[in-house]
Amino acid sequence: MLQPELPPTKTMYRALVNRDPSYEGIFYAAIKTTGIFCRPTCRARKPRPENTEYYRSTREALMHGYRPCKVCDPMHRLGETPPWLSPLLELLEKEPTQKIRDQQMREMSLDPARVRRWFKRHHQMTFHAYQRSLRINHAFGTMKQGEAVTTTAFASGYDSLSGFQTAFKNVTKISPVAAKDKPIIAINRVSTPLGPMLAGASETGLCLLEFTDRKMLETQLDRVSRRLKASLIRGNHPRISQVQSELDEYFSGSRIEFSVPLHLAGTTFQEEVWHILGTIPYGATRSYKDQAAMLGKPQAVRAVARANGDNRISIIVPCHRVVGSDGKLVGYGGGLWRKKWLLDQERAHS
Repeated sequence: MLQPELPPTKTMYRALVNRDPSYEGIFYAAIKTTGIFCRPTCRARKPRPENTEYYRSTREALMHGYRPCKVCDPMHRLGETPPWLSPLLELLEKEPTQKIRDQQMREMSLDPARVRRWFKRHHQMTFHAYQRSLRINHAFGTMKQGEAVTTTAFASGYDSLSGFQTAFKNVTKISPVAAKDKPIIAINRVSTPLGPMLAGASETGLCLLEFTDRKMLETQLDRVSRRLKASLIRGNHPRISQVQSELDEYFSGSRIEFSVPLHLAGTTFQEEVWHILGTIPYGATRSYKDQAAMLGKPQAVRAVARANGDNRISIIVPCHRVVGSDGKLVGYGGGLWRKKWLLDQERAHS
């Protein structure tokens, strides 16, 4: 079976030195002098170019006699929940309204400072802020089912109604009373071999799936929120669990089509373009010119390209399958190396 090609050696070494997250999942660097292998973003001291080898997978590195680096832990996908943290998150999953304090974490043999650092690195918020977000998410759903604000406040673990109202407004930017008729978008991370992604789901379907290092991510979050007139809240959602499962199957080569419902949040023209994107077969490519012709608007090539760039559901709405008229790789919000990796992966399993 064909394997995706590695980038040029000089390019990989530059990515290793710069700790470039866009190369996560594309290569692993093995250091001859120490016998270890690392992910591209490893914080350890960098080796000389002549002392470095590169592999497509952890399996290849292990088979060549290298052992995993203890600093960057390449055996775990970037963004994947580490085993030591899983019991804490499972506890929250069972009861999202509870308050887990530092002492309770210590009783679970967890260092609160370590938990805080992990959440700051992977969620850009503290663990306690994450808990508050989950409680607000739960409260939002409860009130939309008709529960009174006061009852919801105390059931969500708040000691006073005023405290609940303040916390709710800080997270959602609206009051609890106004929230009853306002939709929500649950936001959470999913892990992939190419680095973590941020997924967003409404009650209608998946409305966001972007790599977390995309430069336009904050803009996309704001756009989808305004388009759907919804509040963004950190938390879990069945659609996000579904997309994680389907992405795992896609990256393993066992899935070529996705079944998770989508909630396309764009203009009429954008949604027409995104629908056409969804018709590009697995492992195939199409040019912007081809897309414009299929829309019946052959002169709208630039407009089609802009709409592709505004696609907020990566991989599933496969803008990575669009190339230049000459077949060259062009424009991809997740980075051209990711685009190449995805195309190579699909061709290898076609």
